[in-house]
Amino acid sequence: MAVNSKATQEFVPIKEVRDGIVVLKDGSMRGIVLSSSVNFSLKSEDERNAIIMQFQDFLNSLDFVVQICVESRRLDIRPYIALLEERYKEQVNDLMKIQTREYIEFIKKFTESTNIMTKSFFIVVSYDPAMINVKGGVAGGFFKKKTAAEELENKRASFEENRTQLEQRVSVVEQGLSRCGIRVVRLGTEEVVELFYKIFNPGDTEKPIKIS
Repeated sequence: MAVNSKATQEFVPIKEVRDGIVVLKDGSMRGIVLSSSVNFSLKSEDERNAIIMQFQDFLNSLDFVVQICVESRRLDIRPYIALLEERYKEQVNDLMKIQTREYIEFIKKFTESTNIMTKSFFIVVSYDPAMINVKGGVAGGFFKKKTAAEELENKRASFEENRTQLEQRVSVVEQGLSRCGIRVVRLGTEEVVELFYKIFNPGDTEKPIKIS
């Protein structure tokens, strides 16, 4: 009995990543913002209440859907170890070489016995443009069929229009979080592709997203 095998891409709702924007197969768009965290344990009670109230006001001001996602990954310490090994080779002082080697061994043993996790916080901003299709019937006879160039131009104009709407929403989110004392960075195309690659390939090297 033949088994129909489907490519992984068929189960992923992403059509493309363009200019830092995730375009889904249904035409909707997503913008992704990487945010910092706030350590409440270092804040006074008044500061905590102020942050909570500000965040509450931010959520109440939204008239569109956002998703708050937290990603936890085991920190890959290998690049740091490689950097220390290079520093070890460059040392000319015997005492410094000994201390560097001891530190490298300490880091290796510590990370082997302890899972050091890194957390990343993402805000996903959505925009679902209204899709209006005119099909067949009497209406279809009044419109001349568009050329490929015209179709391409219409798609480009539609993308730019929808992109403007999404950018406005992302700006609202960035400003609202900044007022809460949270640092935010908008992910570009490379960062978005890296993020989704790591999501769908969890066994690969686990490192935090780098913002250029």
